[in-house]
Amino acid sequence: MAYFDAASTEPLHPQAREALIAALDVGWADPARLYGPARRASMLLEQARTEVAEALGARPDEVSFTTSGTQAVHLGVLGTLHGRRRAGRRLVTSAVEHSSVLHAAGVHERDGGSVETVGVGRTGAVDLTAFGEAVRADGTALACLQSANHEVGTVQPVAEAAALCAEAGVPLLVDAAQSVGRMPPPRGWSVLTASAHKWGGPAGVGVLVVRKGTRWRSPLPEDERERRRVPGFENVPAIVAAAAALRATAAESAQESARLSALVDRIRTEVPRLVPDVEVIGDPVARAPHIVTFSCLYVEGEALLTELDKAGFAISSGSSCTASTLRPSHVLEAMGVLTHGNVRVSLPQGASAADVDRFLAVLPDMVKRIREEAGVRL
Repeated sequence: MAYFDAASTEPLHPQAREALIAALDVGWADPARLYGPARRASMLLEQARTEVAEALGARPDEVSFTTSGTQAVHLGVLGTLHGRRRAGRRLVTSAVEHSSVLHAAGVHERDGGSVETVGVGRTGAVDLTAFGEAVRADGTALACLQSANHEVGTVQPVAEAAALCAEAGVPLLVDAAQSVGRMPPPRGWSVLTASAHKWGGPAGVGVLVVRKGTRWRSPLPEDERERRRVPGFENVPAIVAAAAALRATAAESAQESARLSALVDRIRTEVPRLVPDVEVIGDPVARAPHIVTFSCLYVEGEALLTELDKAGFAISSGSSCTASTLRPSHVLEAMGVLTHGNVRVSLPQGASAADVDRFLAVLPDMVKRIREEAGVRL
């Protein structure tokens, strides 16, 4: 099976596996206690925190570990809004944020706050002029902009948006789930979130980074753990493995990302040449190195993904974060592109050129057959 769904989750990095097995033996105790095994667990936890902070360009005391990337986003959004209630109740987001941001925004609205959603262009990049106007409005407490889109790969202009936020005195939260470990960390953020299983760490570890000086207050009952930002017992072995995976992927990222980006370029070029009536979606240049999405007219995406599975390809649709709801992707709708018949190819570390070639070889006949079975002949 060729695995092409790294945007959902990256296979566990070998160095993460080694670190996890070792840490299960020595990092199981409560890091908050004072006896020997607990001190060893605490030492491992703080070493992992230092390594993750260094990779993200942050201070160790700014980093907290959560139980998922989704929890990191929820705590980042709601905690910053809670901490800045005196500044206002207004939240600004882009129209293509991950559902975790949108769900947190929904909670904020139900609590009496307001949300302004800024549109994007045809490539999925946020409208910077509109974003700047939105964050300058009175009562804006927080703005959110992802580093790279999880469905189409478009890289957002985070540095420019951060400058606009700084001028307005508004903190910027960046959901960096699709870029950490693959691209240099974005600049200018006040709050950053990420998810370890996206860079080859184990599932169940998220990262919440709150810059010193950013007002943040937990929206949950307070707990002594993780700088009072995250309640509950830390999973030290998984956090150690996450740090090991980040250290390894960051070291490999320059060379590996260039290789994967070339394979994505090949897919972007070849699919429309080999398959009629296909639209390749997302920015062709300002994009994450491992993601490409295309839409096939007259084809149901679910049918195509099922056939690809039978042919040995694990691939998801472009509307990945809302696939279980059977609703059209809010990302694709915001971009004004086809919302059906989508295929998202996201290449993991080590993806082979031979598997990409095989994918390009089987796709044309597969699409043709599905169209013919639906009575469409091109």
